[in-house]
Amino acid sequence: MSSRLDDELSRLVSAGVLRQYQADSIRDAADAEIDAALADPGRPRPFEKPPEPERAQQQPRPVTARTNALVEVLGYIGGALLLGAVALLTLANWGEMGRAARITTGATAAVVLLGVAVVLAVVGRRQQLSAALASLGCCVAGFATYVAIEGEAGRVAGVMVALALAAGGLWWLKESSLLVATFGILAVGVLVITADVLTPDTGPATNSAGIAGTGFILVAFVFAMLGLVRDQVTSWSLAGAAMFSSSICWLVQERGEIMALAVGTAGPAALLVAYGRTRRSAYAVVGCSILLVIWPTALYQLTDNLAGVAIGLVVASGVLLLAVLMLTRRHSND
Repeated sequence: MSSRLDDELSRLVSAGVLRQYQADSIRDAADAEIDAALADPGRPRPFEKPPEPERAQQQPRPVTARTNALVEVLGYIGGALLLGAVALLTLANWGEMGRAARITTGATAAVVLLGVAVVLAVVGRRQQLSAALASLGCCVAGFATYVAIEGEAGRVAGVMVALALAAGGLWWLKESSLLVATFGILAVGVLVITADVLTPDTGPATNSAGIAGTGFILVAFVFAMLGLVRDQVTSWSLAGAAMFSSSICWLVQERGEIMALAVGTAGPAALLVAYGRTRRSAYAVVGCSILLVIWPTALYQLTDNLAGVAIGLVVASGVLLLAVLMLTRRHSND
């Protein structure tokens, strides 16, 4: 496959026009065409400029594209209106609603959202819309489970149900919106397990924030692994967000500033290395954002002095600039 095609596919993936798995499929198809062309010299080469009549036939129909976009937008609006109606109904009448009414309301909304998502997926069209509705349905289903069971057991069961549905949808649909939903569910799960399972009922819960920080590190590891098989940019950016959440938890933890600095540096460092290798701008944005928040905050808590914060930022800046120079020199040598 030509390097020009590879560069163009990478640019389209970075711009969000194509998904990573779609670009991989195009690369595989191109390799197959090249192999076939080499085996049969009389066969037209791939990516040759086709005759004008054939090019005219391959042009998409604008009317069809506009219709598809309209249907997509209407689907998003419909799902949002349904979720908004359920939320308003629940908030306005929560105190007056009986347990059965609460369960029915949540379960009905979850069934409708998940049902429409499944129908769209089975039909084979509107994959992004199907994934978006499935993401909402997973969260609503988790809430309905919590309402049905109640208490600590209900919160844990709600997280487990929502996570199982999100994992199934992610395996089936392979869309980024389900990655975001999975991250949100896991984040809630970390807080629920920390508060309801790992924190003792009696005595001071001085280590709760540290436990939550450790849980978010595990979430970051999960998304780092998901990036190897699903949308890499989204997965690794969410892994960075999990490291940021862990850093915040360690800042809350008593004498956790050093751990906050370590976690808040390791995550951005990995993202910046990934940016240097792939040129995906999301990695640089997320990594630099974490550094700009965690370093000043942690240094101020450690030193209680603005001068100490300034010195620490100068050191961090020097390290980053040195890394930039080394990477630039490496690329110039290549």
